[in-house]
Amino acid sequence: MARIVGAIATSHTPTIGFAFDGNKQNDPVWKPIFDAYEPIKAWLKEKKPDALFIVYNDHITSFFFDHYSPFVLGVGEEYKVADEGGGRRNLPPIKGHGKLARHIANHLVADEFDMSFFQDKDLDHGCFSPLSVLMDHDKGWPTPIVPLQMGVLQFPVPSAKRCWNLGKSLRAAIESYPEDLRVVLIGTGGLSHQVHGERCGFNNPPWDEKLVDLYENDPEALTRMTHAQHATLGGMESSEFIMWMVVRGALSAQVKRVHRSYYLPSMTAIVTAVYENLAEPMSAEDAARERARANRQLEGIEKLEGTYPFDLERSVGHYRLNKFLHELVVPEHRAAFINDLEPLMEKWELSEQERDLIRRRDWRGLMQYGAIFFVLEKMAAVCGVSNLHVYAHMRGQTLEDFQKTRNAQVVYGVGGQEAQKKVEESAGA
Repeated sequence: MARIVGAIATSHTPTIGFAFDGNKQNDPVWKPIFDAYEPIKAWLKEKKPDALFIVYNDHITSFFFDHYSPFVLGVGEEYKVADEGGGRRNLPPIKGHGKLARHIANHLVADEFDMSFFQDKDLDHGCFSPLSVLMDHDKGWPTPIVPLQMGVLQFPVPSAKRCWNLGKSLRAAIESYPEDLRVVLIGTGGLSHQVHGERCGFNNPPWDEKLVDLYENDPEALTRMTHAQHATLGGMESSEFIMWMVVRGALSAQVKRVHRSYYLPSMTAIVTAVYENLAEPMSAEDAARERARANRQLEGIEKLEGTYPFDLERSVGHYRLNKFLHELVVPEHRAAFINDLEPLMEKWELSEQERDLIRRRDWRGLMQYGAIFFVLEKMAAVCGVSNLHVYAHMRGQTLEDFQKTRNAQVVYGVGGQEAQKKVEESAGA
């Protein structure tokens, strides 16, 4: 089984990445930052983790307010550095540990955390600022990650207690993973700081020191604090601290601190700490029960003939195909699909199997392969085919025979006016 080796607590202020990119390791103003991370780098090299679970928040870069969720777990296989307005940092993409991520996803949802999931999104300084000084990466990153993005910028925001409880669920999820993995948790976010309004520039070093003491020795006391109380003592943006609570909730009650530092160069208190986990490992029997509980909702679904649940494995494994068909909602992509399909499929690097299924309009084959139905109905609308034709094909019937099983003899599709005439013509045919 997997086990949590320990945890890192770190600020994620962009000044860390700025100092690294500017080669300021020996500048007296910036040197204390790099000195603080050297013991953590050495600890990581000693522990040799197989995966890093990193809790961070995006700063309105890849996630915007058109859809803003409190807990968004990355389940993909690779993540690039985001362009935050001035171009991308010169950092390579980092691999995701997708298999572990999807295992964790099932467990958190089974514990009634209403998660969102993402892939194909870039990560901003909330993640890459600390990562760039935690690990050497000239030849690529040595360790894959599982990123948990938290929506802490638009209230209502989850409470510290809610994050603490999510950490408890995270612990059980990781410990029940069936492979022998060494996992390190990373909680990110600055401590006292405020970057907006007339109170901009607020810091409170004495509170920062007390907060980190409580985090180590009495973390549950921090779960009783409201966001307003955190803002009063640490500045409005110090609410990021709740991301550390996810990590602390996943550790043993007593932890071994092996490193801690504090430095306040400008706007944000830069804190680093390392805690080794002292938890007893989960037994194989308990781990098996946890996995069964996490998968209970779909237990037996495989017995339903002709049924293909669209789970995270299908979503990640066939993301490109589903994205290709989803883009049919874009007029330019739709026009290319109709008028110049082969170059379009080449551009998207679809496999020959995927191209063949699309060429032949093999609706059932596409479903069995990994497409979700709701991109197929978009493709049908573009092709001028009714939903009823697709349903009939799924069942291996003619439209006439399928219609005999329905109460009303109608045809329809999801297309607008441009597709409606084709649908009606196909029904007549």
